[in-house]
Amino acid sequence: MAWQNKKKKEIPEGLWQVCDCCKEYIDRRQIEDALECCPKCGEHFPIGSRRRMEITADPGTFEEIGADVQSRDVLGFHDGKGGYAEKLVRARKSTGLGDACVAGRAKLLGRPVVLASLDFEFMGGSMGHAVGEKVAMALDAAREAGVPCVVFSASGGARMHEGAVSLMQMSKTSASIQRFKSTTRAPFVSVLTNPTTGGVTASFAALGDVILAEPKALIGFAGPRVIKNTIRQNLPEGFQTSEFLKEKGFVDRIVARKDMRESLGRIFSLLMGD
Repeated sequence: MAWQNKKKKEIPEGLWQVCDCCKEYIDRRQIEDALECCPKCGEHFPIGSRRRMEITADPGTFEEIGADVQSRDVLGFHDGKGGYAEKLVRARKSTGLGDACVAGRAKLLGRPVVLASLDFEFMGGSMGHAVGEKVAMALDAAREAGVPCVVFSASGGARMHEGAVSLMQMSKTSASIQRFKSTTRAPFVSVLTNPTTGGVTASFAALGDVILAEPKALIGFAGPRVIKNTIRQNLPEGFQTSEFLKEKGFVDRIVARKDMRESLGRIFSLLMGD
């Protein structure tokens, strides 16, 4: 035991990370170089919205839109862990974000695009007013410019703290996609990451002209236990993974993070005929 304690103290905190898949200790610098993936087994680690934009957009091209759009506690919501207003303050302080979505104009392989990314670190990437508004703003900005729109989803679903207001974001984002598709030939690409669930899956995340997913991502609406208790049947092996959903036709292609930029570029060229 003494030897184990000594070894633990010799490893500076934050320099190493244990991969949940292969159980190896990995130097954080290697993980960053591998775009927040395990360089040994390829496991995809969670990634924040700022980092997502950094590795997706061409360097120096990202210009944020809707940075001032933030959710408010319009219902005076309280639960056993405190008020929603206080939770928003804590989430903004811990993440440095205004809300659970970052959106903006950028270039990807030299092509103008609009990107949006949900951030699971901000209240589970839940979709309240601000997230719905930013996704809609991204789609509207892409529609006005006639350029592709890509939305990366990572969410536990609708934000219950906003009640019916959060549910309204499902119809708002879906309507924005319909306007986008009816007035431009540019594609809307939905990228599903781990996890993508609830009202996000049931709205804009499922409406892409092309739906991509990162490997082994959890994708679904209700959780597997709820589904099993409802239908009273055992669920298939790997149920609600990106691989299972690709086999069933919901996901068009599974794309590793290191290949995402090139894959998006090829999709744009193919669908826009250039």
